[in-house]
Amino acid sequence: MNSPETTDAAITPAAFEPLTPGARPPGRERHPLRWVLLACAALFALLMAFLLTARSVLISVEAQSPASLEIGGPYLPFGERILIRPGQYALTVTAEGYYPLETTLPVSSEDSQELLLKLEPLPGRLVFTSTPPGARVVVDGEELGLTPLENIELAAGPHQLQVLAERHLPWERPLEVTGREQRQTVDATLQPGWAEIGLASEPAGATITVGGEAVATTPAVVEVMRGEQQLGLELAGFAPWSRTLDVAAGEPQDLGTIALEPASGILSLRSEPTGANVTLDGDYQGQTPLVLELAPDRAQRINISRPGYRRYNEQLTLAAGERAERDIRLEAQLGELRLSVSPQEAQVAVNGRVVGRGDQVLSLPAFEHSIEVSLEGYAPVRRRVTPRSGIEQRLAIALQTQKEAKLASLSPELTTAVGQTLKLFIPAESPLAEFTMGASRRESGRRANEVLRPVALKRMFYLQTTEVTNAQFRQFQPNHNSGQLEGNSLNREHQPVAAVSWQQAAQFCNWLSRKEGLEPFYTQREGIVTGFNPAATGYRLPTEAEWAWAARADGETLLKFPWGDTFPPTKPVENYADNTSAYVTGRILSGYTDGYVVSAPVASFAANTKGLHDLGGNVAEWVNDVYTIPAANGARETDPLGAQQGDNYVVRGASWSLSKLSELRLSYRDYGQAARDDVGFRIARYAE
Repeated sequence: MNSPETTDAAITPAAFEPLTPGARPPGRERHPLRWVLLACAALFALLMAFLLTARSVLISVEAQSPASLEIGGPYLPFGERILIRPGQYALTVTAEGYYPLETTLPVSSEDSQELLLKLEPLPGRLVFTSTPPGARVVVDGEELGLTPLENIELAAGPHQLQVLAERHLPWERPLEVTGREQRQTVDATLQPGWAEIGLASEPAGATITVGGEAVATTPAVVEVMRGEQQLGLELAGFAPWSRTLDVAAGEPQDLGTIALEPASGILSLRSEPTGANVTLDGDYQGQTPLVLELAPDRAQRINISRPGYRRYNEQLTLAAGERAERDIRLEAQLGELRLSVSPQEAQVAVNGRVVGRGDQVLSLPAFEHSIEVSLEGYAPVRRRVTPRSGIEQRLAIALQTQKEAKLASLSPELTTAVGQTLKLFIPAESPLAEFTMGASRRESGRRANEVLRPVALKRMFYLQTTEVTNAQFRQFQPNHNSGQLEGNSLNREHQPVAAVSWQQAAQFCNWLSRKEGLEPFYTQREGIVTGFNPAATGYRLPTEAEWAWAARADGETLLKFPWGDTFPPTKPVENYADNTSAYVTGRILSGYTDGYVVSAPVASFAANTKGLHDLGGNVAEWVNDVYTIPAANGARETDPLGAQQGDNYVVRGASWSLSKLSELRLSYRDYGQAARDDVGFRIARYAE
């Protein structure tokens, strides 16, 4: 039982004093593994984070030996796969016998991925031997050396191998190199490339040749390379023997005993002059100089002849293998040639050698000679003459000037590849080589563009006698259609082509030039005519001056109309808009009937005095010149061609659709560039 003092007293805490100075006051104890557990928890958290974000990647390596991987980043092996987070990682792959592979490992966000890698094997090490040794080793066309060859490095994979040795058949094989520094041995046994050929001769001791090279003497067995070979025997006093053999490697042949023939005698023949014909016992042998083979110990007759010389004969006997020479001077048989030359100062040459000037009396051997007569400013003349012994011959040669010769060489008429006829014209020989185009202001019907224009024509030219027909033009443009009017066709074969532009007409000329191998007159760019070459002699359109001269010049007179100077015509002379054409043209030449509503077949009407048809009618005609109105009182022009290019071109002549006095005059001028149903053309070309 407690005392009152004890019961009433307050209970108070007492201060703690440790028994050991510096000791901690009592409190809660810390477990000693606490930090280890915390580290493990953190590591586990990191591992779980890695596993949750990592992707499964299978890296397959194609190699014959185990491969090692070095990845530049954290990963976890997982069977044949690895776990690795998305990203780009450096990757190194190594395997014994292969080149190391350094690459990049790309890891995407896909859950499962695969990367296939192929390692390049190291070269293989090869040994080459052969029977026989010393053969050339060629791999893929590159020579490596002579066998035996040791430790030759070759890339792994397929190769083409050749082993070659003289006089042996080539040894060829495909070669598969294992690589990976593995050693391989190739042993090639080459087969002989020859065959043994046995032969003897009668008499013995003849030299055996193969391909012209001596190899043995008979009797013998010789090694002859495969293929076609020339085998021969040579022995003094005997004719050479030869045979072509088809030799198969490894297949021997026995030719037996060859009986040699006694050698021919050899005769070398020369003659003065050379080129004489030689016969031996009547058989032709050739011309001198010549080497003949004569049968030994037998008389044979030799005959040597040349036109203009006396024949040479000799009977000759040569021993076997004997050599002889003959130099024969042939005796000439002369004939007399009396040559008359004009002009007398002309030079005379015989066979290229000058013999004098003017008339000559020549004694020449009785064979063919070349006679040339020449003089400056004249065209040379060459003749071939064969004099006859005892007979005097006469030859007269008159030289022509270069101009006369040139004219004589020109054909007065030519035919084109499509059947057109062109006539040659030489205006310089005409009284109107210089004339005035156009018409006087006082002339009835004269138009403002017919300004008087003086011209001169000096160049010779060819001009088509008719207008170009549909049939001729369709050889250039097969689908061309000239059209029809009110059921009246313009498209029949022999009607003049119509509905052609100036460009089409000029392009036809160039096409025809190329067809005949002539230099085209017109220049073209991307199919368009852009100008012309005045020096070209290809086909072209006539110039306006040529057309006017061809249509109007009649002796010393310039015609006003094709029929003369009075109007209207009293009989059908050209195809115009006549009485039958009213429903087509709406206008006619009253009282005139030519028999055709639209165009007529070409040459249906008489030609003019120059032999040209339809210049004044049928269809009007494109000419070469760009359309201009000449200046009044201009200077005389020579062979004018007009400008190189322009917007419009001159049209000359009337047509089946025209009837007025103004239009039927030969000085009438029109222009355009597009196709019309009453405009065609004819062609021309310079003669030089």
